[in-house]
Amino acid sequence: MTKELENNASLAVLIDADNANPLTIAGLLAEVAKLGIASVKRIYGDWTLPNLGAWKNVLLEHSIQPIQQFRYTTGKNATDSAMIIDAMDLLYTKTFSGFCLTSSDSDFTRLASRIRESGCKVFGFGEKKTPKPFVAACDRFIYTEVFIKKENDSTKPTLKPKPQKELQNDNNLLSLFNGAIEATSDEEGWAQLGTVGSYISKTANDFDPRTYGYFKLSGLVKAIGLYKIERKENSIYIQAH
Repeated sequence: MTKELENNASLAVLIDADNANPLTIAGLLAEVAKLGIASVKRIYGDWTLPNLGAWKNVLLEHSIQPIQQFRYTTGKNATDSAMIIDAMDLLYTKTFSGFCLTSSDSDFTRLASRIRESGCKVFGFGEKKTPKPFVAACDRFIYTEVFIKKENDSTKPTLKPKPQKELQNDNNLLSLFNGAIEATSDEEGWAQLGTVGSYISKTANDFDPRTYGYFKLSGLVKAIGLYKIERKENSIYIQAH
């Protein structure tokens, strides 16, 4: 069983350089800071290759330790193996409450499952192309596209809100909300929005309002336009029409 993390929880952030985007790292680490303290920040790759050159300034700015791993033969990814071995070594120290695995590669699926079996939280970060088995193996999975910022903008990432019609035609999204409201509502059918969000996160570990173009859950609910919204005692409640 995994435990809820405290604000000062020690986290190990491990990044697969071959399957991550340097433009997302600032936002990713800001997200990690909401989960706990990044006690270890390592990134794995063959740094002799020119395609990883874009990482240099990012690593210096965020104090991420690069781990060199040569490719011993064509077609075999030694980087994945090095990252997995390091993760297990860190796990055995029993000093971490959670691991943040950054990759869009399904090769880390078993690693995520093994870490969770030891009672640690696993937060996955990757692009929307990430295979579902790896997504499902994590306690929570966050798509890194939500961290990409506009040029010359150091504040907020670029989000493109989906139009209301598209949201209303998204059966999976509506099913998540309707199921959460039904499970958490009172006798009159009203459900506290925060509770609804927590329930959805437990049933869909990759759910994130930012994926739909909205920074907050309340903004997404309003955009859908199918739910009654009321504010009661400083809390937002919603009800299905």
